[in-house]
Parts: sequence; structure tokens; C-alpha cells
Amino acid sequence: MKFSVTSAIRFGWETFKRRPWFFIGASIVIAVLYIAASSISAGVDSIFGGSLEEETVPGQIVSYLLGALISMGVTAFYLAAHDSPDTVQLSTLWHPSPFWKYLGTSILATIAVVIGFILLIVPGIIAMLFFVFATFIVIDRELGPIEAMKESMRITEGHRLPLLGLIVLLALILVAGVLVFGVGLLVAMPIATLAFTHAYRVISGTARQVPPADARLSAN
Repeated sequence: MKFSVTSAIRFGWETFKRRPWFFIGASIVIAVLYIAASSISAGVDSIFGGSLEEETVPGQIVSYLLGALISMGVTAFYLAAHDSPDTVQLSTLWHPSPFWKYLGTSILATIAVVIGFILLIVPGIIAMLFFVFATFIVIDRELGPIEAMKESMRITEGHRLPLLGLIVLLALILVAGVLVFGVGLLVAMPIATLAFTHAYRVISGTARQVPPADARLSAN
């Protein structure tokens, strides 16, 4: 199966249409989880004398750890939604393992991208494209941080320019969702994430056994 930006977007849209209210509900649940995490970290800030304007180090640590835990669940959920859209359940959002591998990969990839952007914009973009699938690989294959980052570099080779185009287009879709009174994000978010997950599956070569969301996709 060949990767293309249009096929990824189409997959996201067609898969979303199969269970639109389910995916909208999942978006609401994910939003509630992030709000709850923010409230917990704000509570930690207040304990240590901080506030919403002045975050404390303990509050930031709690926020990052909870954010990583939620992000793990979201990644696992959309991998399952991509592979089995008709049977995936909200319970898939609970996926706490392998937490430390995921956390380490997230930290190292973030540091690499930030350093790249500090040096020059272009190195930051290159680093982002190198490690864009690193956390997906941790959840999907349970590799360690270094192995996952190396594997992300390997599978994205030859696909980085189309991937950049996909990321830009997905960002525009999300912005459009925000402009529709914010409610549009409930639709834009699952479509964009399903499209991105499809890109990972195709580029990593793990989409061969996954049936397309719509028969028209098989032509791509």
C-alpha cells in the first residue's frame, strides 16, 4: 500500500463516517481527561504556593506525567480504531504500559525538536519529521526510546516531504475545527488523528492486513 496525503485524509474521513457519534464521544472523553489533568496539576500548584499564572515545578511535573499517560491512551485508541473501527471501545483509552518507555521517548524527541528550533527553524522541522512516529512505535511495538527513535527515522526516510504536507494539512483541518465555534474540533480531531495513524500504518508497512474503511480507498 502506497502512502499519499490524499489517501490518508480520505481514510480518516471514511473511517470517521462509520461511527461518527462514537468518535465524537471519544473526543469529548479525551477533552475531559485533559481538563481533569489540568485541574489536578493546578491543585498541586496551589499546594506549593503557585497559581494558574505562576506554575510550580511539582505542578509542571504532574502535568507532564498525566499528559503522557493520556497521550498513551489516545495513541493506543486510534491505533485500535484504525485497525478495527467497528469494534474499538472507549476502554482502549486506558493503556498505561509501557509508561516509562513512552515517557523517555517523548522527552528525548521533544528535546531534539526544541534544540533544532533553537538552532534554526529547518533543523527543528527535520527533527520533528525524523521522530514523528517514535511514540506510536513505543505503543505499537513496545520498543525502548532509542530504538523507537531510530525506527522512526528509518521508516520515514523517503516520506518526509509528503509527511510534512500531511502535518500542515491536518493542522489546517484542526484550525478550521476551532473556527467553527470550537465544536468543530470534535469532528476535526478524530479525522485528523485517524489520517495520521493511517500514515503511520502505511509507512511502517503494518497496514497490509488492515482493510480499508471504504472500498474506494483500495484504489489508492
